[in-house]
Amino acid sequence: MTGFTEVTPTAPISADRHGGRAKCLQRLIRLDMPVPLTMALDFTSVRALAAGDMPDLDAMLTRFGPDPLVSVRPSSEDPDWGGPGALLNIGMNDRLYANLTESHGEHAANALYLRFIQAYAIHVARLDPDEFETVQVPTSEAVRAALETYEAETDERFPQDITVQLAEVLRSMARAWEGTTARLLREAKGAPAEAGLGLVVQKMALGVGRGLSGSGVIQFVNGSTGEREIRGRYLCKSQGRDALTAPADRDVLFLKRDPRGRSIEDVLPNNWQDLLRFGDLCRTRLREEMQIEFTIENEKLFILDAMRVARNSRANLHIAVALAEDGIIARDEAVLRVPPRSLPELLHSQVDPEGARDVIAHGIPASPGAATGRIVFSSRAAQALAAQDEACILVRSETTPEDIRGMHAARAVLTERGGITSHAAVIARGLGLPCVVGASDMRIDLKARTLTCADGRVFHDGDMITLDGTAGEALAGAAPMLEPDLGESFQRLLSWADAARDIGVRANADTPEDARKALMFAAEGIGLARTEHMFFNDDRLLAMREMIFANRTEDRRAALERIQPMQRADFIELFSIMRGKPVTIRLFDLPLHEFLPHGREGLRELAEGLDLPLSDVTRRAEAMREFNPMLGMRGVRLGLTVPEIYDMQARAIFEALVAVSETGDAVVPEIMIPMVSANREVEIVKARIDAVAAAVRIEQGVEFAYRLGVMVETPRAALRAGEIAPHCAFLSYGTNDLTQMTYGLSRDDAGRFMGIYVKQGVYEEDPFHTLDFGGVGELLTIGAGRARTANPSVTLSICGEHGGNPESIAFCRAAGFDYVSCSPYRVPVARLAAAHLAISERGVERPPLMY
Repeated sequence: MTGFTEVTPTAPISADRHGGRAKCLQRLIRLDMPVPLTMALDFTSVRALAAGDMPDLDAMLTRFGPDPLVSVRPSSEDPDWGGPGALLNIGMNDRLYANLTESHGEHAANALYLRFIQAYAIHVARLDPDEFETVQVPTSEAVRAALETYEAETDERFPQDITVQLAEVLRSMARAWEGTTARLLREAKGAPAEAGLGLVVQKMALGVGRGLSGSGVIQFVNGSTGEREIRGRYLCKSQGRDALTAPADRDVLFLKRDPRGRSIEDVLPNNWQDLLRFGDLCRTRLREEMQIEFTIENEKLFILDAMRVARNSRANLHIAVALAEDGIIARDEAVLRVPPRSLPELLHSQVDPEGARDVIAHGIPASPGAATGRIVFSSRAAQALAAQDEACILVRSETTPEDIRGMHAARAVLTERGGITSHAAVIARGLGLPCVVGASDMRIDLKARTLTCADGRVFHDGDMITLDGTAGEALAGAAPMLEPDLGESFQRLLSWADAARDIGVRANADTPEDARKALMFAAEGIGLARTEHMFFNDDRLLAMREMIFANRTEDRRAALERIQPMQRADFIELFSIMRGKPVTIRLFDLPLHEFLPHGREGLRELAEGLDLPLSDVTRRAEAMREFNPMLGMRGVRLGLTVPEIYDMQARAIFEALVAVSETGDAVVPEIMIPMVSANREVEIVKARIDAVAAAVRIEQGVEFAYRLGVMVETPRAALRAGEIAPHCAFLSYGTNDLTQMTYGLSRDDAGRFMGIYVKQGVYEEDPFHTLDFGGVGELLTIGAGRARTANPSVTLSICGEHGGNPESIAFCRAAGFDYVSCSPYRVPVARLAAAHLAISERGVERPPLMY
């Protein structure tokens, strides 16, 4: 056993044994590119190296001829997993140094030998870098000084035998890969614990010959935009990737013809034509945009390596679409090449990753995107600034339903408390606002209107900050931004995704603005319209409070009659925007005390508005407080105890339906009862809604249809789904509350300790962020099975925030759900994730990443 394999067109090289770089080099050789002689060591051989078992290096080096100079590069299975850096010029010693001085000149020989001494000392002998990195000009004195320093530090002469040099280089790389730090780093990137490393040993193409000899890199696409263009650099008298870091005063050549100076196209036209041809071969035959590393030695071109062009999410999407449109890859493969989680970068403005970041607070990234604005500490202040066309960031300890208007006015939201499904997080995702919650390293002083950071800096009301909801950070000042990209390539890719997927995707939308966004992102309807958010507008909030303080049914009904036309108008607008697509309306869910002011000043203003004594208002407000309002008088419980609310909403829905039907749009609204735990609750509410529908039909003289369903949010409703389903056309699982109740966790407070729980392995992931398949998922499976047994035609869906999570979509699809519903800005993610699942199930696989 030699322990190595020469990379030839027919050699048994595979990415899962020798790594991606070795396989890519074989593909380049098969395309007749001038790749220097290369040997590959597989994963097993490298593991043996780490244990001290060396391959037959004499046999290997014999293949390279007399006085060989070689390089060693890592070759992991996936390039994202990293690996030790490349090491060049192995084989340099005093004798070869003298020979190269004669053949290539003193400067070239100095550069080659000094580079190797420095790299070997630092990365193989593990000597102090400061002792070897200070030399910038490669002189013969610098070479002698480096050799003397090496000998002084190691008490040994610098190794002169290439076999010894190569053995130590290979052993060092193998051990570095097996080290604890390297293992943890690659596992953080998703590599399995047992991931292997291959190594490639390649004959050096020196790049230090006469004339314009040198090295460079070239690519044919912009890694930031995805547009086709030639990019790269070439540096005379250089090696490897030196051209990328060379200062402007070095002998750098442009690649394409350029009026600013010499170019390879002008002075080395034959090499230029070969580079263009090789770039086209990579694109059409390797089916990827590649960056080519090359060397020109005495006008002879060598291709040393090629790797997938580094790119951001925007460029990746454009490249995938372009490859498909040019017939190089299939559309399904293009869809698979774009990760669903990369789409938020295109949907929202983002902080430019190349810009400076002055981080002032860290929290949970609750809603992606970034925005810059002036700090405000109240919803009223946010509205005031918005009226002046001033951008602002709403900063709160935590938000409540009263902050809805302020959130609409703000560009982003930052809270001191909260988790991934807290009020601020859920509403911000629905609005498409960047949001960071649970930023516990900052302190808010509402009286002083200041924000104090962990480093002691104090920011005042009106100071400019930037919020990065993607990274979960607040930044000082106005950071440079990248704009959203929803252009033709984005639309085309998602249309291909829609053709492939087999599960529906709807949007959670409470307002006309949300509904328009849902349509813009091609949602198939509204899966959840939360009606209580419609009651916080100024023109209906007072009427709502009058209803709360009314003691008699007649008075409550009178107050609600003032709201009913406005609620009807809300539904008319929603139905009109959605143009016949399904709209699922959740009946009123919030506890009534959420509509009451919290402070004394607010209660005093309410007393004035209701013409009641402050003491009466205060007493009633205190009486309505609940110890645990999220488990109290809300949802269907409110519908049974204050039935006038649901009666009003049902009438508003049916009258809106009649009004819209006159325009020709066939609308079948879906009315959803929240917080159900018993089938009798459904029977009672259904009877009242049916009665309202009958009354509206008689009054309007118009027949219409509607569907009634239940929002499954309690464990009992999931377990008793077999009793509930016969009364329903659909069951929609509200996984936010269902997770909260299954775990016994407050979704608003869990962010305080969830990170510790995940870190210690109590939970694999935050269950409010990623659906818990083992607990909550089992309730969904049980509920779905019992519901379908009792009512085979029942429609099943989820409408919690998990609906936009790719893993959750996989679960729902496997469980036979009909659709998922999520925030409008997560709809494209859900569409693409669903397509990935369907395409992969058909056996289409995303190709491994190229080196």
